[in-house]
Amino acid sequence: MGKFLLAAVALTLLVYALFDLIATPRDQVRGVPKPLWFVLILAPIVGPMAWLFYGHHRVWRPPSGGRPAPRPYRPKGPDDDPDYLRGL
Repeated sequence: MGKFLLAAVALTLLVYALFDLIATPRDQVRGVPKPLWFVLILAPIVGPMAWLFYGHHRVWRPPSGGRPAPRPYRPKGPDDDPDYLRGL
């Protein structure tokens, strides 16, 4: 059971790191170029962990003005929807 769990964790890390590598823009990759990261990620457990902790640089941008963007108005029910009420 322990070997299966270790293999499942390694496979999960590998798949997640590969998809994350593909989705990460080139300007956010740290260290080495993306093709070399692909090769490094193939190393079991160590490669995906290196990618997750060092390889990509996440840029967090706070919302403009420090306030959340207003939500567009959406009717909550049929009696709040003017288009529905016109059809009655």
